[in-house]
Amino acid sequence: MTAADNLNIASNEALITPELLKSDLPLEGKALASVQLARDTIFSILDRKDPRLFVVVGPCSIHDTDAALDYARRLKSLADSVKDVLYIVMRVYFEKPRTSIGWKGLINDPYMNDSFKIAEGLRRGRKLLLDIVELGLPTSSEALDPISPQYLQDLITWSAIGARTAESQTHREMSSGLSSAVGFKNGTDGGLMVAVNAMQSVSSPHRFLGINTEGQVSVVTTKGNPYAHVVLRGGSKGPNYDSVHVALCEKALGEGGVSNNIVIDCSHANSCKDPDMQPLVLKDITHQILEGNKSIIGVMLESNINHGNQSIPADLADLKYGVSVTDACIDWDTTAAALTEMAEKLRDVLAAR
Repeated sequence: MTAADNLNIASNEALITPELLKSDLPLEGKALASVQLARDTIFSILDRKDPRLFVVVGPCSIHDTDAALDYARRLKSLADSVKDVLYIVMRVYFEKPRTSIGWKGLINDPYMNDSFKIAEGLRRGRKLLLDIVELGLPTSSEALDPISPQYLQDLITWSAIGARTAESQTHREMSSGLSSAVGFKNGTDGGLMVAVNAMQSVSSPHRFLGINTEGQVSVVTTKGNPYAHVVLRGGSKGPNYDSVHVALCEKALGEGGVSNNIVIDCSHANSCKDPDMQPLVLKDITHQILEGNKSIIGVMLESNINHGNQSIPADLADLKYGVSVTDACIDWDTTAAALTEMAEKLRDVLAAR
């Protein structure tokens, strides 16, 4: 008789369990205290108890862990210099949603050669996150795969749900159980209702199929996440970071009965995919706050050591150091200058909000 299941499955390889990976690379001591403090700080900003803005900044995606740690050390120094105004969180993205095909990120393909050594990718990712939080620097990531949070979420301060997945029931249910605050991006068309509906959903308890720390398939019951908010990232109709779009967003959030906290992504459609536009978007956001805006509580930037992006070469030795292999980024000097300028302009303003 012909089999009726797994007809298109080529192989099925068991992974290390979350419990074993965490045992090999434990979160403890200084690193644990760093994550706890960082999450409490973001919660306080969202609760309007802390007047600072939080800034999620870093590479579009991580492909070189040595370069990522180099970037993290630079970012920690900058974070310390502006900490009275801006609370800086490093963007440490390991999973990349693809419109069709392409490199899916460090977890899926750490060797960047279609070998898909996912177990190695999880290990590399967890080790990098540990190294970063041990510096005292908070981390963020996009929660894309519903299984990977069991391996990495204990190290994450802030999570994003992308424009392609904000409408997904799976991602809304998963987000209701995340330990971090979570930002839902507006839809790829720029529409807000996807994010508003997601925020309504994620604040409620859910039950869904997942895995436990022993790697067993289980029924996951969540409590609901009270720290969901919207991220404006523009859309197919153009940017949405300006004061008019922000006011429309405030109205939609109010009508939806959800949090009025707004984060603005300076990249993606808000920069028209041109990294050189990101500092200009940041200046506009700064101006809105100076003019009295009270809803913007965070910003996002795609930044790397060096400017632009590159294709993945056949010989990985030809990769340029500190240059993105996905979306183009602003370079380190531009990043430091833009955030320092923002901090200087807002230093006497944010406390009064």
